[in-house]
Amino acid sequence: MRTAVALFTSDLRLYDNPVLRAAAGGADRVVPLFVLDEGVGRAGFAVPRRAAFLAGCLADLDEGLRARGGRLVVREGEVVEEVCRVAGQSGADEVHVAAGVSAYAQRREERLRAALGRERRRLTVHEAVTTVVPPGGPVPTGRDHFAVFTPYFRRWSAWPVRHVLAAPRRVEVPDEVAGAPLPVADAAYAVPKGGEGEGRRRLTAWLRGGLARYAELRDDLAADATSRLSPYLHFGCLSPVEVVTRVRGAGGPGAEAFVRQLAWRDFHHQVLAAVPGAAVRDYRAREVRWRCDADEAGAWREGRTGFPVIDAAMRQLAGEGWMHNRARLLTASFLTKTLLHDWREGARHFLGLLVDGDVADNQLNWQWAAGTGTDTRPGRVLNPLVQARRFDPDGAYVRRWVPELADVPGRLVHEPWRLGGAERARLRYPEPVVDLAAAAARFRAARGRGQ
Repeated sequence: MRTAVALFTSDLRLYDNPVLRAAAGGADRVVPLFVLDEGVGRAGFAVPRRAAFLAGCLADLDEGLRARGGRLVVREGEVVEEVCRVAGQSGADEVHVAAGVSAYAQRREERLRAALGRERRRLTVHEAVTTVVPPGGPVPTGRDHFAVFTPYFRRWSAWPVRHVLAAPRRVEVPDEVAGAPLPVADAAYAVPKGGEGEGRRRLTAWLRGGLARYAELRDDLAADATSRLSPYLHFGCLSPVEVVTRVRGAGGPGAEAFVRQLAWRDFHHQVLAAVPGAAVRDYRAREVRWRCDADEAGAWREGRTGFPVIDAAMRQLAGEGWMHNRARLLTASFLTKTLLHDWREGARHFLGLLVDGDVADNQLNWQWAAGTGTDTRPGRVLNPLVQARRFDPDGAYVRRWVPELADVPGRLVHEPWRLGGAERARLRYPEPVVDLAAAAARFRAARGRGQ
């Protein structure tokens, strides 16, 4: 009786999961395995909000497997050791896993292949599980990845997408393999309900409701008209292949705009797969020298910079573990281009709070904003006042997250320093940490010196 191990990583789902489907289709028995990897904890990535969301994802996955006669086997420890231990206990001759793009995922794959090979077991790595197309698929001639999005998007759009796979009807798990208890979410951290069931429910609701106006409203900060599916994509509760297939099937301008965002996600994953060091090092040489100012950094993290749209976004991040994509770009540009702080400082803060914190998307979006990444206009600066007037014209987003400004009339909510002295004192809202004109001049001068 043949046995295979399906090692879940960032693919916590039953539907359209090539890892589970291949394991179940090629063996009589399957060990659906998830390892609470101590290496992730040592790297500082197992932050409370994502741990709470993960607990919900694993509980949902276990429930789905039990409905099919199986169960999820959870182990704790070093991932390679635990996989080999489970394979030995179950007599499995093959382990299936989804391909990853980070340096850690690539090392994990190499170590798994070597360790299993010593035991005469096979490792099968599946592409297009966590992305729509394989990271190494659409590449330019003579290079291992695209460094600019537009030509990548053209190639990506023409790339054949694999068919969506059904969930296995039955999963038989060997009795001799024991697992640890499922982790329990810390109730102190409010996060969306995790898991494939909730992700699929939200996707269906989004297709029926929000998608049609996505192109029109996606940058409107107050409308909150984005899908909020990013945590479910990050943890693999939703298949990006299924999402893009269903969105394309819906058609219309909203679908086209949303598919483009999914392509951006794939773009970042293919960059990191080819250049894993971009998670911690500049992808391109920077043009300015970073400054260090603890007070400025603290004001930015705590949402008290004196620029209402920046403070609203940072408070949303602290309160929800999520931030609107336009707000992510604004806050990143403000820290790196206006204050001239190192992008890694901001990226670490985001990864410490975001439920959808993804190394590829987070680090490379930060590098894009900082001018060290794939932006073809590295000197681009997003002026917080111009952006606020454009994407929060009535100030509704600011008033939602900066309650001390709730009574400021009209567009003055974006420039409270224009109020009279007595009124400003009553608000108890901080003065701006920087003069925008002076900051812009400093940035231009720094670029001109080539520092």
